[in-house]
Amino acid sequence: MRFTKVFLIVSFCLLTTACSLFGPEIEKPDIPENTLYTQSIEALKEENYQLAVEKLELLEARYPFGQYSQQAQLELIFAYYKNDEPDAAIVSAERFIRLNPVHENVDYAYYLKGLAAFEQTSGLIDKYLPIDINQRDPGAAIESFDSFATLVGRYPNSQYAQDANKRMLYLKNRLATHEVQVAEYYMRRGAFVAAANRGRYVVENFQESLATPRALEIMYQAYTQLKLDELATDSKLVLSENYPNYSVSKYNKSNESLLSTATFGLLGSTSSEPPSWTPATQKPATAEKSEQDTSSENPEKTWLNRFSLGLFD
Repeated sequence: MRFTKVFLIVSFCLLTTACSLFGPEIEKPDIPENTLYTQSIEALKEENYQLAVEKLELLEARYPFGQYSQQAQLELIFAYYKNDEPDAAIVSAERFIRLNPVHENVDYAYYLKGLAAFEQTSGLIDKYLPIDINQRDPGAAIESFDSFATLVGRYPNSQYAQDANKRMLYLKNRLATHEVQVAEYYMRRGAFVAAANRGRYVVENFQESLATPRALEIMYQAYTQLKLDELATDSKLVLSENYPNYSVSKYNKSNESLLSTATFGLLGSTSSEPPSWTPATQKPATAEKSEQDTSSENPEKTWLNRFSLGLFD
């Protein structure tokens, strides 16, 4: 018992004198606001985006109401975007828009938000595997499209409006293609009501997109299977009037084997048609890398090529 009391007393003394044993904490000197801002701009010019992020974050933390605060917030959004931190860029852009809704450069914040989400629409893995990006989750594409649409709608004379319009056209085609692919999935499963609704959604919301004629064709096929002859006739008429050179086909139910179903169509497929429909879409010329034309003819793939998703011949 006595030993325990002695131990507690010694421990208390050591804890209370810990600061004096290691010496006082050395405080870092404050860096002037203009110096921090100048250093961050120099880092951006040198494309040292990681350093720029650190300087701008420090500037925002130490001088939240300084003379460079608003400009630093805009620079930080750009630094996040260039430093491959799209989530941070989107959050920072939303924060700037919320705090400065009438700022003279708020259109730039909308543009950077759209760009950050635009880069999320395709990942690094897409460059090495034959993955149709239209089958990916369209959440980032929708967010990017909404940001660009807000920019163009509210600030039509903005210097970023022209590029935003080009990216919106690409995103519109991609979103419409995604909806058509979902409609085709429903058609293969015999869910004709869901397929028709998806096709109608494309026609109503993505008019004049590359996927519109295929959406009308799916509506015609689905309504025909549902014995809704009037709606089927109307869909075919609209398709023929607007796309006279489009060849309308009847719906043929596919009977996939168990092996094809288990391997997601890689093996044992009884259909010569591709598993999903994708038009020839390209990213805008200002994008870093353009997508290859998916409508070009490809040589017949070997079993090993299909099984390895194109990694091996």
